[in-house]
Amino acid sequence: MAHQQTSASGEKRAADWSPEQRLQALLDTHNLSESELNAWCREHGLFAHQLAEWRAQLIAPAKPGGDATELRRLKDEITTLQRQINRKDKALSEAAALLVLQKKYQALWEDEDK
Repeated sequence: MAHQQTSASGEKRAADWSPEQRLQALLDTHNLSESELNAWCREHGLFAHQLAEWRAQLIAPAKPGGDATELRRLKDEITTLQRQINRKDKALSEAAALLVLQKKYQALWEDEDK
């Protein structure tokens, strides 16, 4: 198990809680009264507002268009990279053809010198 950062009192900081641990904390505290919730938070080194933030993050709807913008950017990047690959493939083919011609030219001149 990975080493968790802890506060001076030995409790983990809220940022160190894994998503699974956060979900379990939300499940554990869901039906607690305010006093029970505060006691649970003290015991686990958290604040009630942190649990509220985690709950909001869990139920918050995904940003509309945010993923579409990122998807479009990635598709444009892929297109650009494919064009670069095609251009470099053509340049490599031309270089290979020139090397073959150069070898044939040298072989032709070597045959004439004999």
